Amino acid sequence: QVQLVESGGGLVQAGGSLRLSCAASGRTLSGYVMGWFRQAPGKEREFVAAIRWSSSFTYYADSVKGRFTISRNNAQNTMYLQMNSLKAEDTAVYYCAADRRDRISATIREYDYWGQGTQVTVSS
Repeated sequence: QVQLVESGGGLVQAGGSLRLSCAASGRTLSGYVMGWFRQAPGKEREFVAAIRWSSSFTYYADSVKGRFTISRNNAQNTMYLQMNSLKAEDTAVYYCAADRRDRISATIREYDYWGQGTQVTVSS
């Protein structure tokens, strides 16, 4: 069992930056893929970025490529999402998730564990 807790959300002006954190407990994340997803009001949850814990291989949604960076700290069992050049359309609740299969995926149903989410609001 893996427990995930997100932090770092808040209110920021368009063009600004935020860094989200996802702290994992319960076991080490070796062999897992970790992902960030987001859900805006009235919209479906969507993939943002993922990282393969063992190799640090990363994968991004086109909408955030070049603006967001996913990374991890193995010693602290923590994943990060650095968000730069934020836009109003980035406003959403951001969730971190863990996939027990060591294979990058953007598919929500393939992720086994989820955090409670953290709100990111970008004012225009």
